Amino acid sequence: MKSKKYRSDFLVIGSGIAGLAFAIKASRFGTVNLTTKKKDSDSNTNYAQGGIASVLSPGDSFEKHIDDTLKAGAGLCNRAAVEILVRSGPERIIELMEWGTHFSEKKGPQGNPVLDLGREGGHSLNRIVHARDLTGKEVERALIEKVAQIDNIRIFENHTAVDLLTEHQLGTKIRKPGRVHCYGAYILDNTTGVVNTFNAKMTLLATGGVGQVYLHTTNPEIATGDGIAMAYRAGALIADMEFIQFHPTALYTPKTSGPCFLISEAVRGEGAILLNWQGERFMERVHPLRDLAPRDIVARAIDTELKKHGVTNVYLDISKKSRGFLKKRFPNIYSRCEEEGIDISKDPIPVVPVAHYLCGGVVSDIDAKTTIENLYVSGESACTGVHGANRLASNSLLEGIVFSHRAFLRAEEHLQNINKKFKIPDFPSWNKEGTFDLEEWVLVQHDIEDVKRLMWDYVGIVRSDKRLQKAYRRILVLADDIHDYYKKSTISSRIVELRNMATVAKLIIRSAMTRKDSIGLHYNSDHPEASPIRASVVLQAGRGARLVKRRRN
Repeated sequence: MKSKKYRSDFLVIGSGIAGLAFAIKASRFGTVNLTTKKKDSDSNTNYAQGGIASVLSPGDSFEKHIDDTLKAGAGLCNRAAVEILVRSGPERIIELMEWGTHFSEKKGPQGNPVLDLGREGGHSLNRIVHARDLTGKEVERALIEKVAQIDNIRIFENHTAVDLLTEHQLGTKIRKPGRVHCYGAYILDNTTGVVNTFNAKMTLLATGGVGQVYLHTTNPEIATGDGIAMAYRAGALIADMEFIQFHPTALYTPKTSGPCFLISEAVRGEGAILLNWQGERFMERVHPLRDLAPRDIVARAIDTELKKHGVTNVYLDISKKSRGFLKKRFPNIYSRCEEEGIDISKDPIPVVPVAHYLCGGVVSDIDAKTTIENLYVSGESACTGVHGANRLASNSLLEGIVFSHRAFLRAEEHLQNINKKFKIPDFPSWNKEGTFDLEEWVLVQHDIEDVKRLMWDYVGIVRSDKRLQKAYRRILVLADDIHDYYKKSTISSRIVELRNMATVAKLIIRSAMTRKDSIGLHYNSDHPEASPIRASVVLQAGRGARLVKRRRN
């Protein structure tokens, strides 16, 4: 089948909150093509249970939310980005409600309905806007329904982005690294197996996280780091990849495949306590906030309990709350635990930490612009500096809508400036041919499992120099084999994902090896102390990894 060429003013890759929010707004200025790997609702957003952090109560303040975020980020946050995030929050929440999002409410002091604000780890006050325990799903529903009403937006489901269109595809020699331009992307139609050319004047990466690089994760199968890998290959700056947030409390079950079911941090916000295998509380001796300590601290404390006692899980106990309250506040969690024979109004929930969120990604400025011209990034794919070394709970969905809005504010100006001088080069149609070998598909699956197992065993919650060095040697061999297979085989979504997973794994390991201290989500047992110099690990293709000092908050 012959490949096609599509043109639009804006190309959005990814259909989570960041991609959908930008598409809705950018459609005011021009045409939007939005591509997504599976269905339009498959995203990390759809899996987000907790909510969106925002200053909406009289006793709260922007300064308190900013302070909580900076504390969680362990000195590596970009304060300017944090202030933008926090101060923009209320307006973006109101906007989501205007677009049809229904958040949970309760009776206010005067009997009128007000938002029911929850609390999560690291927050000094209740400020989590939620839709029971299905916030992400409710936001996705509203945004998808909004998108469906806009003629200027065309959605391409079951399409996998392969590579960004830059001068590299034209064989052009790039004299200045900062002068690479993006003109869209090569995108695979998973249904036909044809790679089509999507040209655009402005491209937004909103491809989500990297959780599938790990053996156990809360992320959906599509979270394979595609946007980050593509941007890296194109020459963009990547930063803070060592900061992988392991959610402390995923439901522990004997199963070994598929996304792990998340037990939201909001459960601890409602008073749940963590217990070890002997039924003893252990967070009291770890942190002043006890069970509401930041996620990195809770995850390491649980990891210590598991290793110390040689057990598979700890327990989360919310049984002091009534069945009626739990079924109303956490209907999704209640029913999922019930399927496993657990009555959370009586029984403690078996939990274990799993890979959950990436704090790093493609470096962007406060307007979501990357180091490649015409390329923007938002959501979990981005490294805005908001999260620093550890994300504060429920700042992630907020980051997606806030920085997609910032990108939108640049969109009209971008089109006006670019239309005067912009000409899309004549990129060749995708012509890489391969041979289909049924036996090779077994090797693809084995390679995927090897990458995931390698990352889980050697680059997990607690790391060491020896583990990282061994992991790096192994990933280099794996990555070479995968690249060789990618060049020779018939292209498919799974092969593209495998290539990207290997690239992202290598970036995570290289970043972790470069950092010689322990801070936030990165803990190296050979370097347990934090350095007095706050620096980020920055990576770029052809230039390796280097430490770049952060500005003082």
